[in-house]
Amino acid sequence: MTSPLVFVMLALVLACALATAVLRDVLGSIIAFAAYSLGVSIIWVFLRAPDVGLTEAAVGAGVTTVLFLLTITKTVRPAGEKILEPIDWTGVVVSVLLVGVLVSTLGALPAVGSAETPVATSEVTDYYLDNAYEETEVKNAVTAVLASYRGFDTLGEAVVVFAAGIGLLVVLQKEEFA
Repeated sequence: MTSPLVFVMLALVLACALATAVLRDVLGSIIAFAAYSLGVSIIWVFLRAPDVGLTEAAVGAGVTTVLFLLTITKTVRPAGEKILEPIDWTGVVVSVLLVGVLVSTLGALPAVGSAETPVATSEVTDYYLDNAYEETEVKNAVTAVLASYRGFDTLGEAVVVFAAGIGLLVVLQKEEFA
């Protein structure tokens, strides 16, 4: 059974995405985007992908937000602007149709954590569970898969987070001397 908190998070993410799209105030739009990214990272944790959630929180909600905020400190805000963008109804209709098509496929997906998922019944999964300790000498099968079998993928995620952090430190260092 899906937690009501998941639906609250989905509503928050959708509201933040809409606010990001229609706000003309750049600061407000950046804040809405940061909340959107943080909400998406929490949803990834609900979907049992904490590594993806951590990357989304670090890069999306953290580094990107700081870079956006640094960018707007270098700009001038014209006085007397409208608060909201006019809505492009053609874009709204296309977006709603696309979401409708995607939502129509949700019924074909197994429940999160279900024992009948193709991943749980796969020969590959059985191989990992049977051989992870002997081949990697790591007692936890999930850690063995992330660190050994999917090592390059995990290394890639770590490099993205590390590069984002270094990039942010470089930008902040330049800001200090500006």
